[in-house]
Amino acid sequence: MAQRPSRNSRLGDYVTTTVAGERVRAYVPPALPPEPPLALDAELQDLLERANRGLGRLDGVARLFPDPQMFLYMYVRKEALLSSQIEGTQSSFSDLLLYETKEAPGVPVDDVEEVSHYVAALNHALKRIHDGFPLSLRLIRETHGILLSGGRGRHKAPGEFRRTQNWIGGSRPGNARFVPPPQDRVPELMGQLERFLHDDPIKTPLLIKAALAHVQFETIHPFLDGNGRAGRLLITLLLCAEKALAEPLLYLSLHFKTHRSYYYELLQRVRTEGAWEDWLRFFLEGVAETTDQATRTAQRILDLLKADRAKIEALGRASASALHLHSILQEKVILSIPGAAKRTRLSQPTVTKALLNLENLGIVRESTGGRRNKLYAYGAYLKILEEGAEPLG
Repeated sequence: MAQRPSRNSRLGDYVTTTVAGERVRAYVPPALPPEPPLALDAELQDLLERANRGLGRLDGVARLFPDPQMFLYMYVRKEALLSSQIEGTQSSFSDLLLYETKEAPGVPVDDVEEVSHYVAALNHALKRIHDGFPLSLRLIRETHGILLSGGRGRHKAPGEFRRTQNWIGGSRPGNARFVPPPQDRVPELMGQLERFLHDDPIKTPLLIKAALAHVQFETIHPFLDGNGRAGRLLITLLLCAEKALAEPLLYLSLHFKTHRSYYYELLQRVRTEGAWEDWLRFFLEGVAETTDQATRTAQRILDLLKADRAKIEALGRASASALHLHSILQEKVILSIPGAAKRTRLSQPTVTKALLNLENLGIVRESTGGRRNKLYAYGAYLKILEEGAEPLG
């Protein structure tokens, strides 16, 4: 395939357009990959190798668990929560789990709905990919449609590329921090991005491709709302579509959340300075650190489950129902007595006694403080999962 002609600059062009009566300069990025090409110095090469090794280790982590789907259930929710928090959602991990029990009033419904729809969008897209559907603009629009099917963005054309100009930061286009391309350029630019995802015009190493594609998506800002979350979903979908990860175990949004100001600064510096190497360094550091942390977290969870199982087995005759309940708590970290009875198919008196045994062992704690409608949380497990997932102030 013929190479694109070389460019003298990585910077895009500005197009003057009128938005809400104001004339503004909208930025149109050049197609990927950057030209001049990326300068992968020794530091970046080492980071790329470390990040790839981390992905390989992480991909094997779920296989260590008796029930890999239980582990995956929690990791998907952590990434959903972290990505939504970057956009200002104030939900906590506990809020999401309480919302999913459908028995806990008082959680911030709009916020937690957004997180819940992120989970649904990711699960839908991954099922499509596992069924052989390609990572494509159609799948991105489908996924976005589910992402915005509830919560505050539900009236902002879910699943449709925007037909009006948008802007980032500021109270109006004229004082915006950044104005993405005009709406009539979105189909062409997204088509170029789709081709890049499929190694046209050139084959690109996967993690570098994911790093570049994320910035390009954020710069195009193809939807009226939900672009940040959709752009971070794109990273996960690409890694799974190209089989670098069998399951979505990477919660890279933790790195973006921890360094949120620098994250946004680097996105803008790519647009204004062509600083792709600085962005790539940040991205690869995030992959390397997050995969190491996720692997360590998985081992801590395994150690906790093993230690708690040993405590329960020491109960003797009472251990059978408590062990059964313990296995359910590994998937549903917060449970009510009726919910536990339904899942275990044990009677409510048996479940109540088993929960009391687990409470006496310090494994679960009652979280409502009331006499009725009690909820029990697997405290130590929940504490591990909540690390880094506290709402931003």
